Amino acid sequence: MVTVAARSGFAFENTYAERLEGLYQPWQAAGAPEPRLLVLNEPLAAELGLDPGALRSPDGVAVLAGNAVPEGATPIAQAYSGHQFGGFSPRLGDGRALLLGEVIDVAGRRRDLHLKGSGRTPFARGADGKAAVGPMLREHVVGEAMHALGIPTTRALAVVATGEQVLRDAGLLPGAILTRVAASHLRVGTFQYAALQGDPELLRRLADYAIARHHPAAADAANPYLALFEAVLDAQAALVARWMLVGFIHGVMNTDNMTISGETIDYGPCAFLDAYDPATVYSSIDYAGRYAYGNQPAVAQWNLARFAEALLPLLADDRDAAVEAATALLSAFPARYDEAFADGMRQKLGLREWRDGDDELARDLLELLRAERVDLTSLFRALSSVARGDAAPARDLFVDRDLFDLWARRWLARLDAEGADRAGAAAAMDGVNPVYVPRNHLVEEALAAATGGDLEPVERLVDVLRRPFEERPGLERYAEPAPEAFGASYRTFCGT
Repeated sequence: MVTVAARSGFAFENTYAERLEGLYQPWQAAGAPEPRLLVLNEPLAAELGLDPGALRSPDGVAVLAGNAVPEGATPIAQAYSGHQFGGFSPRLGDGRALLLGEVIDVAGRRRDLHLKGSGRTPFARGADGKAAVGPMLREHVVGEAMHALGIPTTRALAVVATGEQVLRDAGLLPGAILTRVAASHLRVGTFQYAALQGDPELLRRLADYAIARHHPAAADAANPYLALFEAVLDAQAALVARWMLVGFIHGVMNTDNMTISGETIDYGPCAFLDAYDPATVYSSIDYAGRYAYGNQPAVAQWNLARFAEALLPLLADDRDAAVEAATALLSAFPARYDEAFADGMRQKLGLREWRDGDDELARDLLELLRAERVDLTSLFRALSSVARGDAAPARDLFVDRDLFDLWARRWLARLDAEGADRAGAAAAMDGVNPVYVPRNHLVEEALAAATGGDLEPVERLVDVLRRPFEERPGLERYAEPAPEAFGASYRTFCGT
């Protein structure tokens, strides 16, 4: 493995490796026989203070492919545990990924650079450690969409084709490596692994590191570790509320996929709702519907309970007191989630404040969507037309238009009751209700083309999704829900 000098554009720090020995193993990427850059995220490169020209150079591509270690980097495979579909796995870890190190972006934020699909590590669990072009490009597409929607997320800096084939259920597929950028890769599962080692000092070092990196205000609290738990709980309540408001289904909410930073991570079997139904499940491995769209808030609380269990030795000297303190905070999660969701719904409905009766107004609309299988994204975008005096774009989404008309009259009366200027409310709604989300059928269409060698549909889709609130002529197909036949049979896969 060659070391590439600073001309590749990277300036690495390695605080995780320096401070958290025992939670990783040093490792090297397997490398790519014929690396070829498929995607370079130039807006993200600019955020990181990196030169796109340097990243496109042979030295830059060598780093992104795992063929060279950039100067200053300390590649490691991180260790973590996790509850996967409710069952505990004590040793998961980066089975096919490496943390290269950390860079400080132009805003002064510390960001991880992580290679995904870079080959087997000591934590590999029987798989080849590689990744295919389609799933890695899915991470890029959906990550950019989520970022544009204002939802905290990891993002792809680059996707590199490796020049080799990987064997999956669908047969031999072209291989790829993703360079993922994250606030960090600290997970609930990281804390579960540390707690399992039986070393209180290791757990304390991890918690102190998480506080310093993500929730520094907790350091000044009377109980910093309880404050850390509360900060993560609040971040996750806000995150999952944002998912729900745009119809995002994560698909694999295992504890190793819940970040301490509050970013969305791992876009394996994810999807977006078309017809609104809380029971919707797309993931091919979610046989019991554990991670259905409507279950996501409850699953988040369940995962946070596992986080609290890992933190118990730090919360109080007396275990009963620690349990009591953690339980009191955990029981507040539904209210904090409801508050975040209500605030988002207030904006989606163009309201200035959330009043008594507004919960019922919102619930009645969602129940109407469920009963008539109406597309979530299309309906909320169309409501601004109703406020402007043209009800047709919204009411035509319903079979029973009279039922929608009854609801719309209540909503318009509610707008008028707070003295809202309807045109102003409509403009504000257009700033939070997207025209474009990653429609499942368009994502699959673009990924299939890319797997066959044509990247233009992916590039076009990403360009559309980076401006989700701006309706543009000629892009009508990107705003339309999937044909009903597609949605009825659609399944997503984790890509491993």
